[in-house]
Amino acid sequence: MQTIQSLSTKIAFLFFCILSLLSCSSPDQLPDPLAAGWEGEKVCKVLKENSSIRVLECSFPPGFGHEKHFHAKHFGYTLKGSKFRITDHKGTREVDVPTGYDFFNEGIEWHEVLNIGDSTAVFLIIEPK
Repeated sequence: MQTIQSLSTKIAFLFFCILSLLSCSSPDQLPDPLAAGWEGEKVCKVLKENSSIRVLECSFPPGFGHEKHFHAKHFGYTLKGSKFRITDHKGTREVDVPTGYDFFNEGIEWHEVLNIGDSTAVFLIIEPK
């Protein structure tokens, strides 16, 4: 009888450990900016990648956006600006992003954007590795 209880205890413990490990990894893993697109179309391309950096160029014609994604630490520069609707953990807002605007972030947990302006916007995103 004690062997059955011991085996049952071990199985229950193993089951608990497996469930604990599975709960640590989110099933909703978000894509990074390169993997994220808009309605099945890519919006970013790699301009340069090596062991130190990755440089992306991301283009958003009017009516195009960037599906929900995350960003690692990065510097960004606006080659061509436009007006965007941005949604993140703070809510939704509309922002005019001018040509020549630059920004730095330690990382963004998640956001999604939509170009609501009348011109194509283009950004450089530079990510240190």
